[in-house]
Amino acid sequence: MPKKSITNPIVVGIHSGGVWVAEKILAHIPTDEPLSTLDITFYRDDFSRMGLHPKVKQTVLPSTEDRHVILVDDVLMSGRTIRAAMNEIFDFGRPASISLAILYDLQQTELPIHADAVGEVIRLSSTQRIKLSGPHPLTGSVVESS
Repeated sequence: MPKKSITNPIVVGIHSGGVWVAEKILAHIPTDEPLSTLDITFYRDDFSRMGLHPKVKQTVLPSTEDRHVILVDDVLMSGRTIRAAMNEIFDFGRPASISLAILYDLQQTELPIHADAVGEVIRLSSTQRIKLSGPHPLTGSVVESS
């Protein structure tokens, strides 16, 4: 796949772990834009199952109309979080492109979503999960689920 020519992108982190990873990525991306953040709580397809008191954080995003967006999250599992994030991004305009950067790809997607940049591919057993701690220092580990 040919590389995209992207100038002055908007780097967008999904709360919370994606924001932590996006902060690190932003330090290496040539852009004039500050870090943007998304809270996808109300865009999730399982919102009605989560109850009436979700922990909502702030979305800070400029117009995405004809802009290149680098969407960042910590873990790509089913792809549903990324789908919800893309829906929210389109509410701010129609971007020229969206590139996806992921710290950990679990390769368990249920939707046709793949990352353009991956920190590490990890295969977990059914009793394991990823635990991200941060933001300073930002660390990730595999832990046994209870």
